[in-house]
Amino acid sequence: MSRSKLPPADAVPEVAEEAAVPKVSPPARASIRDVAEAAGVSLKTVSRVINEDAAVRPEMRERVRQAIAALNYQSDPLARSLRSAHSFAIGLVYSNPNAQYLVSLQNGALSACREQGYGLQIHPCSTPAHGSVQELLALVQRSRLAGLVLAPPMSEQRELVEALVAHGVPLIRIVSAGDDPRDLDGCVRVNDRRAAHAITEHLIQLGHSRISFLWGEGYYESSIQRYAGFMDAMRDYGVEVDPALVLEGEFSFNSGFRRARKLLALASPPTAVFGSNDEIAAGVLAAARSVGFDVPGDLAIAGFEDSPFSQLTWPPLTTARQDTVEMGRRAALRLIERVRQTQSGKAVDPISEHFTPELVVRGSTAPPRRR
Repeated sequence: MSRSKLPPADAVPEVAEEAAVPKVSPPARASIRDVAEAAGVSLKTVSRVINEDAAVRPEMRERVRQAIAALNYQSDPLARSLRSAHSFAIGLVYSNPNAQYLVSLQNGALSACREQGYGLQIHPCSTPAHGSVQELLALVQRSRLAGLVLAPPMSEQRELVEALVAHGVPLIRIVSAGDDPRDLDGCVRVNDRRAAHAITEHLIQLGHSRISFLWGEGYYESSIQRYAGFMDAMRDYGVEVDPALVLEGEFSFNSGFRRARKLLALASPPTAVFGSNDEIAAGVLAAARSVGFDVPGDLAIAGFEDSPFSQLTWPPLTTARQDTVEMGRRAALRLIERVRQTQSGKAVDPISEHFTPELVVRGSTAPPRRR
């Protein structure tokens, strides 16, 4: 039996050469050239489809869109704006210290911009009076913004709004309003008045008659509308309002705490407190605990907005749920719609969105305990 000769240990075995098969995979970040090659069209055609040129044939537009989807191509709004006579970015302007409100609003606006291929620039103003017409016009020109979403309280400054409109800046405003149908064009309207009525009605129907209302800052229209809703419900049910139980202040935990300590020191304290937002209501809850009041047995507490404050307290707060993310999203979508109408030379349609915060009953409210 013959033995086959073994190759040396360091020999490299020969492998039959295979035909090279290129591996095709989408690039890490697809370019407009990749889209053109995939669709079999020119770069100009892809650009016209991205810029929504109506002259592109429907079948050609569909080929390009399929290629964009297959490659997950994302255009750069700033680069598009620089190449085009039109802008593909909008701004969100605010001067609101409520971090949770702002984050939710920004997330909603950003989702709409990504969906529509637009960029979003956030512009804070330190105070409501800080946001001058000149500042915002400079922002629009410097950043080549197609329009602005104005959040409260910037959106409620009539002179500012009228001046921006006079300079041709497309706007959508997020505003607090009641059932008054006037002046709603270009607005995302939040019916704080109706929601505040529902909260107050809930407290009255539980059996409370000594109900306190704690304002936020008076220059916010939401403060005015929520107080109006409170007064509406008190009148509707024939419940007397004690002026000593209605206190001005700020939309903050500390302001709610300080005012609640004053209320609870009264000879005849309230049996229920309606804070204009959840931070105020959380401050009231802390004040009640600090002086030995049981919540909700000795004191029922309600807030507004359904922020994390309302769910992190114990008991969790009765409140009015406000979908701030969706409000921001709708505002950005309506602004982009208005911008496109303006850019195409079409008549601008009246635009209005309506939201009514929904009453959410939790453990912080109950019938009054007989003192």
